[in-house]
Amino acid sequence: MILYIIRHAWAGHYGDPAWPDDAARPLTEDGVERFARVVRKLVDRGFRPELVATSPLVRCRQTAEIVARGVPGEPEIVELDALMPGSDLDGLLSWTADQTKKCQELAWVGHAPDVGRLTGALIGEAGAWIRFAKGAVAAVEFHDVPQAGQGELRWIATAKLLGC
Repeated sequence: MILYIIRHAWAGHYGDPAWPDDAARPLTEDGVERFARVVRKLVDRGFRPELVATSPLVRCRQTAEIVARGVPGEPEIVELDALMPGSDLDGLLSWTADQTKKCQELAWVGHAPDVGRLTGALIGEAGAWIRFAKGAVAAVEFHDVPQAGQGELRWIATAKLLGC
């Protein structure tokens, strides 16, 4: 099973008075375009999540929608409170284990620093952390149902690395 972990794309600045409710802060126009290029490049390299779970915050939902539009088969998007800031790894693993009955490639779209902490916990120790740039995508492979410490980091891609 492949689990893709995605940090939301480029959004407006935190604390911008235009977005007094941070949950409503959207992606920038450039962020939408740049992340769409990232997705196209990854699809050319085999990126094919069959289901996309996302934090319900607007910037993550928009990032998940770019993934769904850019991936063949237009995967379903599911909002999970477990992906909100302060992500719940146990809740995510439980939900993901239920999904492995119907799909073998799945994505989580979340926030920093959570995506780095989640990825670290999946491939190593609970205290491990991996830096995720905005719009970065990591692929973690599991031989069975995803469990903390049992994943293998296959790759992590950033917009800069992909030339986007």
